[in-house]
Amino acid sequence: MGAAIQNGSTTTVIRQEASAAPAPVSFRGVRSGESIQEIYRQESPGVVLIKSTQVVTSDPFFGPQEATAEGSGFVIDKAGHIVTNYHVVENARDVQVIFSDKKPYRARVVGNDPSTDISVLQVDAPAGALTPIRLGNSDSVQVGDAVVAIGNPLGLERTITAGIVSALQRQITSPNGFPIDKAIQTDAAINHGNSGGPLLDTAGQVIGVNSQIETGSSDPSSGNIGIGFAIPINTVREVVSQIIETGKVEHAYLGIQMQDVTATLAQTVRLPADTGALITQVVPESPAAKAGLKGGSTKVTVDGVSYTVGGDVITKVDGKKITSSDDVRDAIRSKRPGNKVTLKVHRGENTKDVTIELGRQPSTPAG
Repeated sequence: MGAAIQNGSTTTVIRQEASAAPAPVSFRGVRSGESIQEIYRQESPGVVLIKSTQVVTSDPFFGPQEATAEGSGFVIDKAGHIVTNYHVVENARDVQVIFSDKKPYRARVVGNDPSTDISVLQVDAPAGALTPIRLGNSDSVQVGDAVVAIGNPLGLERTITAGIVSALQRQITSPNGFPIDKAIQTDAAINHGNSGGPLLDTAGQVIGVNSQIETGSSDPSSGNIGIGFAIPINTVREVVSQIIETGKVEHAYLGIQMQDVTATLAQTVRLPADTGALITQVVPESPAAKAGLKGGSTKVTVDGVSYTVGGDVITKVDGKKITSSDDVRDAIRSKRPGNKVTLKVHRGENTKDVTIELGRQPSTPAG
């Protein structure tokens, strides 16, 4: 638009460009070319609202006191299997699953895995009510990728939010205290009630299960500030497969805590290798302890990072070179209790291969 200013015999026309409206958020042109609208239309029927009735106290006068928790989940097959977070159905006496047609179905808990915060439910619903959502590959996700989250925040059914992958390789804590590695960080709005719902890529495939948020506050009711975390779908695949097959999950257990070896750390404290995993602690009575692995005892600070040094350094697992503690955890995660693993271990100037039979992960980190 414009405005005219009269100055004597001269007229000056000033043209003012209207402020451009923010471009609508869309995934067109990004990888698959699907828009947010298309993703929502195709995938939201597979997202469910989960209501679980839990016993929260048992008063000697009033008896058991119950509370209802709400979360999200999504259908993965026509057999009626639904994935959600363990903390959504933890200690539940009754679980109801509500589909997009508002019809509730009573769900059976097939199995739980507190160590990854994953549960699998099953409903006896007609095939027409079940819309499985395709699972993607979380290993192919990159920082900056566009993503959407679909869930039921604060009970508002089938809400979709959009954002990007803010970071990868985050570590979050599971309900039983074990770390969950490779969590996906996103700024897509996730709030209470989104737990258990899918984080999807631009192809409408699930790359993670929304699980936690960082609120920047000690108030557990605080909402989204742009930092949410999703459990990577490749981890979820393995867990869900075991649950459907056996009703439970057994994680292999070595029993060590580690830190990454860096070139600067190696040079500063004269480690025998400039990459690998430094053992900082060995859990008593664990397979690692029984095999004679040694943890650190001396605290040092290098480049502002605190380390516990003096322990063994792992540089290979089953003959394959490793460069970080994540590599060791990945190798252990790929095995089952009772499997054996061979570690190349450096202790001072000595190097040896140590073969260890892996145990079963205890219910808590303390064992």
